[in-house]
Amino acid sequence: MKPGTRALGVAASGGGDRATVAGAVVRATRVVDGFSFTSCAVGGLDSTAAVVDCYERLDREDVRYVLLAGVAPAWFNVVDLRAVHDAVDRPVLAVSFEASDGLRDPIEREFSGAARDDRLAVYESLPDRHALEVNGERVFVRSVGCENPDEVVAAFTPEGGRPEPLRVARLAARGVAERDAAPGAADDHA
Repeated sequence: MKPGTRALGVAASGGGDRATVAGAVVRATRVVDGFSFTSCAVGGLDSTAAVVDCYERLDREDVRYVLLAGVAPAWFNVVDLRAVHDAVDRPVLAVSFEASDGLRDPIEREFSGAARDDRLAVYESLPDRHALEVNGERVFVRSVGCENPDEVVAAFTPEGGRPEPLRVARLAARGVAERDAAPGAADDHA
């Protein structure tokens, strides 16, 4: 991977009704090269649109890959990886950090009717995930439109098991979510 290759990492943080969604453009050399922010509903169905919005706000043709921190960033708000790929015309990789039996049973337990069916339809459309050892840690990867997902994840993970674009996006999302949750935060932004 060339040192200047850029990936957009997207991660969410926050509670209440809305989660902060942060996008961080990071080069393979770990240089941070831009940020974008939006939000999505906790427990909603708008995380796909939020990921696309993060990409479009940047207006950066030099971003080669989109990496997501998991597929359900805000309490079962499941991202449609194929829809993101179609919208941004870039390889899309979702990286998760824990072994899991999947979201089918929890979605069925937490939702009913159309809310359940809509989430299950998106979840079941996702490509299978596979385990990957990177720097002695195990991550789980799903990808759409990427011929070499393991190489991409490894190239953007210089140490530990979290790809740098996702690490930076997570920090940014947490920082904004904490700022917005602080007493008097609404007054700071008026």
